[in-house]
Amino acid sequence: MDFQHRAGGKTGMGGVASASESNRDRRERLRQLALETINLSKDPYFMKNHLGTYECKLCLTLHNNEGSYLAHTQGKKHQSNLARRAARENQQSSDFVQPMKPHYEVRKFIKIGRPGYKVTKQRDPDTKQQSLLFQIDYPEISDNIVPKHRFMSGFEQHVEAPDRRWQYLLFAAEPYETIAFKIPSREVDKSEGKFWTSYNTETKQFFLQFAFKLESNKYSGDHSSSARSYGPAPPGPPRS
Repeated sequence: MDFQHRAGGKTGMGGVASASESNRDRRERLRQLALETINLSKDPYFMKNHLGTYECKLCLTLHNNEGSYLAHTQGKKHQSNLARRAARENQQSSDFVQPMKPHYEVRKFIKIGRPGYKVTKQRDPDTKQQSLLFQIDYPEISDNIVPKHRFMSGFEQHVEAPDRRWQYLLFAAEPYETIAFKIPSREVDKSEGKFWTSYNTETKQFFLQFAFKLESNKYSGDHSSSARSYGPAPPGPPRS
């Protein structure tokens, strides 16, 4: 930098630079360095407004060009605001309590085979409704376990080819294997007295009875020949 022709200087030698001139020279060198090393597209606080000037969203300052903004980023105000924001974010992250993930205990047991069962077909003499009574024997059932059941569509299971004419009734209780019964895919009457379950804790027997809703003769005739097969299908996945 040429410091000749300044007050206190002599011809042929450098003059004495003032403090303001030294600061201006330092800011210019920092600006040139920042232009070469900083990618403004990755700066979250750099923004170009509709007037064509540039803004620092952190310090809320305006700048005429990119160089001016870069010089500002090296200054004390911008660096102080960065430090305050980092401290605030660290405080917020420390105050935030991570929710504890629920812990589920995986129960392990050895299956001891299929339970005994009995299926009784019935018909109400008054309403002519067909019904089924299931009796499942669980003599070795685990303590504090109540047998469970569910109806499964033919399209939910993966043991047999799906058939819309059939559905499955599953029974499950540890440590026994889950068993399934193949029944006609007809609507079940779950009104009072038509559908009930009971578990006898003394004899370890589970009972379930349900009735089919009355339907057209044509529909009933389609299942009359195949509705006799109520033996257990190959067990599907356990349902708890």
